[in-house]
Amino acid sequence: MTSIKNNQTPRTLTSRKSTNTKAASPKKEVVKLSRWLHIYLSMVSFAIVLFFSVTGLTLNHPTWFGGDQQVQIKKTGTLKTAWVNNPDTNKIAKLEIVEFLRKTHDVRGAVNEFRIDDSEVSVVFKGPAYSCDVFIDRGKGSYELSELKMGIVAVMNDLHKGRDSGKGWGWIIDISAIFLILVSLSGLILLLFMKKRRVAGLITGVIGLVLCYLIYVIFVP
Repeated sequence: MTSIKNNQTPRTLTSRKSTNTKAASPKKEVVKLSRWLHIYLSMVSFAIVLFFSVTGLTLNHPTWFGGDQQVQIKKTGTLKTAWVNNPDTNKIAKLEIVEFLRKTHDVRGAVNEFRIDDSEVSVVFKGPAYSCDVFIDRGKGSYELSELKMGIVAVMNDLHKGRDSGKGWGWIIDISAIFLILVSLSGLILLLFMKKRRVAGLITGVIGLVLCYLIYVIFVP
């Protein structure tokens, strides 16, 4: 017959093991979840952090990286008069005009404005580091197009700000912000469970906050 050491029955060992597991479970689960979130969200958001870090520098110093360089292109042409000369402004062929301009002049960006006056139709396209203004004579169908293009650094800067980038990119910015919040909070939770480094880490964090506030007070007009 198999004997149990220290006069402990299997039921007693199972009971103690279960009690110890239950006692340690909440803390261990929080630490485990925080570590998992911190590691994997950090890896997922690595490219995001890198992008916004680099563009933060290029945005603050655009002349260093050619972010202020731009090229302006002007063109003229004629489109179908019937698209623009209808007295009923509700029957102006907006879709046809926009598609014609995109196809003929490789215009990009989203339509930011479509204005109809008595004698003129104006269309404005906007995109990151890009704009295109078109002025169409309603009587003749002739138009003048002015296109402004900037370099890749300016494109990145506008993406950083979310300017003229569309709703899709706006969602990317929101999701990125949520990722970074979770990374920060999970890192803070892990720190709180590290007894030897908890106090030093919290003091360092407070010092960082105070320094940011002092910089704001002293240097920001």
